[in-house]
Amino acid sequence: MGKVTVKLARTPIDAISESKRYFKNAKEYLKKSPIEYGLYKDEKYVKEACGIGYLAVLRAIDAYLLSNGTQIGKLPTSIQEYEKELRKVPHNGKLMASMRSVYDILHISGYYRGVINVEVIKEGFKHAREVIDTFTKILE
Repeated sequence: MGKVTVKLARTPIDAISESKRYFKNAKEYLKKSPIEYGLYKDEKYVKEACGIGYLAVLRAIDAYLLSNGTQIGKLPTSIQEYEKELRKVPHNGKLMASMRSVYDILHISGYYRGVINVEVIKEGFKHAREVIDTFTKILE
């Protein structure tokens, strides 16, 4: 099997811009699924939206880490590494809780398990927005 190359943003500004673009794209995917009785009707769009929403949050954290001197090749590659880095952010209690919610709701429940409950998915995206907004403010 050949080598896989992943292109990551090189600057904090690029990374936060990419995060916002991912978030917007995720919300657009979510809108493609009709809703009936409080459930999304098309699991495929929900899974895609949740996966992209989760990646949006990771890119926001990458932006913060890049702004603090982390080299591209040293960015976290697992949820455990991301959580370890988040513990270093001042006043991180709410941020850690939101990140845990994003991981549990968007990544595990929405993307992997196919949860289609509208309120649950909206809650995950609310927390994703909070993480992205937090890092956007820190970088300003």
